[in-house]
Amino acid sequence: MDTALSIGSAICLLLGSFLCLTGGIGILRFPDFYTRMHAVSVSETSAAGMILIGLMLQSPDGIVVIKLVMILLMVLFISPASSHALAQSAMRHGLKPWLSTTVPAIKNKHNETASDITSDKGVPPSNL
Repeated sequence: MDTALSIGSAICLLLGSFLCLTGGIGILRFPDFYTRMHAVSVSETSAAGMILIGLMLQSPDGIVVIKLVMILLMVLFISPASSHALAQSAMRHGLKPWLSTTVPAIKNKHNETASDITSDKGVPPSNL
């Protein structure tokens, strides 16, 4: 049983480390603030969860596991909310998303392409 817990813990810790690495690569590779923030917020929340679960499997004390569960719950609730607040603040202060011209036009149900429904500022209208 101890070997199974050690192997499970190692897998969780390695997966969490890999997710942290992919979040860092996402910061470097994506073109604008919004895509970078999305890559980091998703991968870092998942990475923190996996690392905390790996640490829970390593800990023999119940009080340590309870503390790690509390930290995990706070990370799972606070991280997505803070990412959303950051994106909303950036949008309100006029930071425009990157719109690629190399993506083929996709028609929606009204036969309008994405360039037809965007405003002059490059940001889609909020009532869509």
